Amino acid sequence: MVSKAIARFSRISPRKARVMVDLVRGRQAGEALQLLEFTKKSGAPILKKIIESAVANARTTSPGVDVDALFVETAFVDKAPNKHMRRRRPRAMGRATRIQKGLSHITVILGERA
Repeated sequence: MVSKAIARFSRISPRKARVMVDLVRGRQAGEALQLLEFTKKSGAPILKKIIESAVANARTTSPGVDVDALFVETAFVDKAPNKHMRRRRPRAMGRATRIQKGLSHITVILGERA
């Protein structure tokens, strides 16, 4: 592990974020950033920002690291607790049901290929 970046409580559902994470897992960091820039999915800008942060963390923590050799070693999405985004929707006969607003914890770990 060279560097790590975590975005907590991202306002995207885990299901949508996992599509983008699966797209970039195992790719070179530069290739992943370029791919995310031209992808028209809602999770692309969020994941792009996380990968850029991980690259910046790699530069800061170990100055001798080769940025071109970095790749997305591990990336995963977990469901965040939905404590503050609770919503209600009116239903028939005076009832109300809950609307699930998706929140995610997205983690990206970059490694270095020899």
